[in-house]
Amino acid sequence: MSCFLCNSSLGKKLVMSITGCGLVLFLLFHMSMNLVALFSAEAYNTICSLLGANWYALVATAGLAALVVLHFVFALILTINNYRARGKQRYAVTANEPGVEWASKNMLVLGVIIVLGLGVHLVHFWSKMMLVELMGAEGSMVAGEFVHATDGAALIAFTFSKWYNVVIYIVWLAALWFHLNHGVWSMVQTAGWANDIWYPRLKCIAKIVSTLVVLGFMAVVVAFFVCSLCGDCATAAACADSCASCTDACCAGHAH
Repeated sequence: MSCFLCNSSLGKKLVMSITGCGLVLFLLFHMSMNLVALFSAEAYNTICSLLGANWYALVATAGLAALVVLHFVFALILTINNYRARGKQRYAVTANEPGVEWASKNMLVLGVIIVLGLGVHLVHFWSKMMLVELMGAEGSMVAGEFVHATDGAALIAFTFSKWYNVVIYIVWLAALWFHLNHGVWSMVQTAGWANDIWYPRLKCIAKIVSTLVVLGFMAVVVAFFVCSLCGDCATAAACADSCASCTDACCAGHAH
């Protein structure tokens, strides 16, 4: 089995499909969790506390990291192999082939953008939450204020009070949309579940899944940025306070 997965193109694609499926499920969970912050900072922080440096969260994080590494490495290997297999033919085509989407021809580029965005995300959140707890501290300094490692709501509010972070995350989420849009139906197709009848249905399902995931994440980014415009966000604590009533009502009003 190991030889099949590592030495054949189909085996590598199967690994991509399995790891991709795990990552999509995680994104759906993470998106759902983030949406809680729009309604209740306390509820969101409770979730953050449950998913702190507990053993099950650490095991899940290690597994997630393995999925990301495997998915990216096998994607890189497949891209290099395909590049070599085309040889000089890659210079003969200057126009897009009929039926071949832009995303399918730029999955590696999109993947690189997503990995870079993931690095930014880890700096903004994971390094100030789980990593801090693993180092035995209760919190860290953010913009001159002490923020507890489980106060994810304050970190969200402060991070997305900065316009440049909003731009970075929107670009990241746009790349994620294109990547998921192609990846979800390709994943099912590789598993052999696609046919002439289900092919268009799978593409439709892929668009729905990718759109739900991206819109869910983007709603949090935009909502907290809009809320930050109504209050003082010089520090994480001030930003969290100014956004509290706004997020409780899902940014329905601004009584600041």
